[in-house]
Parts: sequence; structure tokens; C-alpha cells
Amino acid sequence: MLLDGHGRRATDLRVSLTDRCNLRCSYCMPPEGLDWLPKPELLTDDEVVRLVTIGVERLGITEVRLTGGEPLLRRGIVDIVARIGALAPRPEISLTTNGIGLAKVAAPLHAAGLARVNVSLDTLDREVFRRLAHRDRLPDVLAGMAAAASAGLAPVKVNAVLLRGVNEDAAVPLLRYCLQHGYELRFIEQMPLDAQHGWQRSTMVTAEEIHALLAAEFTLTPLPSADRGSAPAERFTAEGGGLRGRVGVIASVTRPFCGACDRVRLTADGQIRNCLFAREESDLRAALRGGASDAEIAERWAAAVRGKKAGHGIDDPTFLQPDRPMSAIGG
Repeated sequence: MLLDGHGRRATDLRVSLTDRCNLRCSYCMPPEGLDWLPKPELLTDDEVVRLVTIGVERLGITEVRLTGGEPLLRRGIVDIVARIGALAPRPEISLTTNGIGLAKVAAPLHAAGLARVNVSLDTLDREVFRRLAHRDRLPDVLAGMAAAASAGLAPVKVNAVLLRGVNEDAAVPLLRYCLQHGYELRFIEQMPLDAQHGWQRSTMVTAEEIHALLAAEFTLTPLPSADRGSAPAERFTAEGGGLRGRVGVIASVTRPFCGACDRVRLTADGQIRNCLFAREESDLRAALRGGASDAEIAERWAAAVRGKKAGHGIDDPTFLQPDRPMSAIGG
């Protein structure tokens, strides 16, 4: 098992399939993009599947989330899903995506074994979307979400980040839209993971502020804390305007949930990260390409997790933002 020194067991593997993205969200990367990883440094499809297999069969991984960058840019993604879905025991497979291109592949992904999707959407205003993402692709995202729901990738979860002075007014319309369509909305506090290293707490809309924004139209009733488990979101029943459903708030900064964390991350170039904010990585790609056995790779992986810190330390005066931005780590 993947046990750390604080008694936590990692069972949820986040696998980044690429660091590339077809959006340029301002809280993630600059408008001109980044220097992408050279193709020889990326794990091949076979290498991705081999590492996931080791995680599932030897280390107790039960959930696999495919991420990026934008994972739908990976040409072999449907085949990767099918091969992971054929493992025994079979892990739950999900996908985090910006939704662009999802309309075309939602049905094939579901047929291959994908269980559900998380789609990033920060506003329903097309002009605000264009300013935030530096691309005019809102209709494609909405079409992707609808296709995912139709294909059976349910529940469709929607991830939203609010920025002060930019899109705070999107909170209520987003929740109303998601309740109308049967999607589950998650608001995520902006985290210090931008490539520009320009994150400031003053521009982050906090969980408390998000709750206040939603309370203008909806009554929020907390779900039992026992239902949360290791999930990052605090969940509420939302009622208002004839609508009823659930909404979550992921307060990564103001109310961290590190004590219940069960996640471990594999980057697109084969590095294990035991925390989203870790500054250290363990190189599994070198082991793979150097002829290491599955047992040797599993031990290297387990050693990387054993050194996981108790928390991310954002509030610590010595905190340093990771060198890699979110797009190169994978959510």
C-alpha cells in the first residue's frame, strides 16, 4: 500500500497525460502559453498503462483520474481508458477536462470504461470567458458537458474558480445553470499554482465569500460531514428559485483538508508527486526506461509517498510555490 508517515493511505491516482492545453486561463498560464515538454520526455501510452497497472495491482490504487494540461489532446486517450478499464481489480476511471472536444469523444470514452467527468467552467458570459481563457470557446464547453451527460458520464461535475473583480458575479448563474441541467458544481479557491507566480491571497475569492454570494438566492444546508470522507469538497444541498440540488466548495487555502488526503500524482513526464504543492518529485520514467522491474518501481513509488508532509503549508511563512504550474502537474 501507499502509506505516508502520517498514517494516510493513497488510493486516488491523478495521471497527467500532457502538459499542453488549448486554453490560456489567466490563473494558470500566460496568454502566449508555456514551453511544453518535448515529446521524448513524455510517457508513452504503454508506459502510462504500465505505471497505472503497478499502482492498481501492487499498491492499492482504486481510483484513476486522467488530467492534463488538457487530457483530450492526447490522441490515445480512448485506448488508454480501455486498457486501464481492463485491469483487475478495475479502478474507477474519471477525467478532468476543459470540455473542448468532449462532445466528439464522450460516447467513445464512456464505452471504453470512463465513469464520469469534471469540466472546468468559470463563467456563462461569453465575453468574460474569452477574457479569462483568451479563447472564444464557451459554446464548445457547454456542448461537451451536454454530450457527457447524454453519454452517461454522470454525474457531470463542474469546477469553477472565482477571481475578485473578474467573475464573482458568475457564482449564482453558474449554480442555477448546473441545477437546471443536473450537473454538480464545485467552487475551488484559487491556489498558488499559476505559471506566472503572481497568485495573491487578496485576489482569491474565499469559501466564506462564495457561501455569501450563493446565499443571496439559495439556501445552503451542509451535508453530514461523515459523507465527505477524503473528498476535497464541503458539500451542501442548495434550494432556491424552484431548484434543488447539490453544490460543493473546495477550500484548499482557507480550510485545507490535508489530514484526509488520499491522492498521489503522476506527471506527464513520469514523475511521482506526493502532494499538489510538493517541491520534490520521484522519477519513475528513468526507472521504466532503465529496465527496472515492476517490484522495483513499486518500491520507488512507495518510498516517494512515505515522505509526504503533513500539509501543504500555504500559510507557513517559508512556503514556496512549486516550480511547476498546475498545467504541468495535473490536477
